[in-house]
Amino acid sequence: MRESLYDTDFYGWTNQQAELLRTGKIAEADLKNIAEEIEDMGKNLKRELENRLKILFIHLLKWQYQPGYRGNSWRYSIEEQRAELADHIKDNPSLQYKLPEAIERGYRYAITGAAKETGLSKNTFPESCPWTFEQAMDNEFWPEEDEVRRTR
Repeated sequence: MRESLYDTDFYGWTNQQAELLRTGKIAEADLKNIAEEIEDMGKNLKRELENRLKILFIHLLKWQYQPGYRGNSWRYSIEEQRAELADHIKDNPSLQYKLPEAIERGYRYAITGAAKETGLSKNTFPESCPWTFEQAMDNEFWPEEDEVRRTR
């Protein structure tokens, strides 16, 4: 069995397929693998949404639960993730419909990350995300230590 360009030189395959599509040579295109790659691109965009939410949530948790360690790097990380999340959703508006699932998954991973970075027990943090998406994305929102006492 002869290996295809898809298996031996992915970059070359992508250029070849793009050219076939541009020139209307659909019958010669590797439609099965093109469809698979397009689906994978969509999955990667969703994973990026979840990962950016995770990073944002880790820093918001650290901000709230370790007020004595707050600094410019945490503030910058929060602001950067907010901006990049906003751009990512603006560029891919249909991801809005995946937000509830992405928030749940991103927050679940954030608990582990925040516990690792702070040395606090995972049980320290709420089981589900304590903020709405709108709060987490609001540049004026900075969770405070007194909120910790109210959520317990």
